[in-house]
Amino acid sequence: MKKRILVITTTYPRWKNDTDPPFVFELCKRLTDDFEIHVLTPCYPGSVENEVMDGVKVRRFRYFLRKYEKLAGSIGILPTLNNNKLYYFVIPFFLFFSLVSLFKAIRDVKPDLIHAHWTIPLGIFAAFAKTITHVPYVVTAHGADVFGLRGAFWTFMRRYVMRNASAVTAVSNALKDSLKMCHSLSDVKVVPMGVDSSLFASSSRITNQENRSDPTPTHRILYIGRLTEKKGVIYLIRAMRKIVEQKQNITLSIVGSGELENLLRDEVKKLSLSQYVNFCGAVTNHELPSLYAQHEMFVAPSIKAKGGDTEGFGLTLVEANMGGCLVIASQVGGIVDIIENGETGLLVREKDPADIAEKVIYAMDNPDEAKRIASKGQEMAKARFDWFVISQRYASILHDACN
Repeated sequence: MKKRILVITTTYPRWKNDTDPPFVFELCKRLTDDFEIHVLTPCYPGSVENEVMDGVKVRRFRYFLRKYEKLAGSIGILPTLNNNKLYYFVIPFFLFFSLVSLFKAIRDVKPDLIHAHWTIPLGIFAAFAKTITHVPYVVTAHGADVFGLRGAFWTFMRRYVMRNASAVTAVSNALKDSLKMCHSLSDVKVVPMGVDSSLFASSSRITNQENRSDPTPTHRILYIGRLTEKKGVIYLIRAMRKIVEQKQNITLSIVGSGELENLLRDEVKKLSLSQYVNFCGAVTNHELPSLYAQHEMFVAPSIKAKGGDTEGFGLTLVEANMGGCLVIASQVGGIVDIIENGETGLLVREKDPADIAEKVIYAMDNPDEAKRIASKGQEMAKARFDWFVISQRYASILHDACN
């Protein structure tokens, strides 16, 4: 009989073809061969409370008036709070019903193990539930739960969570180092989230750069992600101003949504970049491979935000690598686990539009070198970050924790 795993997470597809990051779902569905997987996640307007998605049993808990159940989902909890302070009034209800729903799920599912994604708040609830129900748990740190929540209180809570966990995983070495520095943990396993490499066929790439008959082909830059402070998109827009002063045959596609969208649109207008920058909005996850295939470069200008939050890993960089793009990214957080400068991508200083512009222009002027780096990045991503590899590592950790 398969062991039963109860996965608790605040990020999960709300419906089919959602625009929210699907990495927890992608992991869960790949674990169903080894485990009976149940997921507990918050409701969101338009989502159903109980369903089965690719063999994963999903239950969503209510925590407020339905139209205001937007604390989790879309742009994420911390950005939602920063964007609308009124949601702080929702937090007590969210936390209370999260905990109540967890105990109900434990009663109904009778899991052998809980897998809590994010140390705070769900790791805290898993640790508390263990003291009452004796159900062991594994906790995974993703980034904002470590980088974005600092201070003595949060350090104490993370220490409590991790000391009582059967296993602790982090999605990057930067997270592991931060956790070990704060908590002196000797056994934090670095296991990132993955990407399905089969979706990114190298033969599907479409770029005008390959059209040698065009003396001035249009170069295409892509950004995909939430439009939040830590993503640093405003620095990419400012870099575009410097780029077009030298190269006019270039465009930037910004894919995603978030609380800074209006500010970024205003910046584009202020810098007279409307003919070069296109806001595409959020797209469904199954549309992403074709977007990568249509662009030569992917730029991730991430920064360390005011509260300390930064990239825990950077899964879109892996997708871009698998899609054959040349990846240009800031040297912050977990990004350095993916990009080796000059080998699998190009690293830039954070908050430095001039450095971004310099690297983009270098790639435009040296297409053979750019193609070499992109090809090596693609090989690396498929070897290290394919879901088959990643899911096997998680399955091993969960099996050990169950036993």
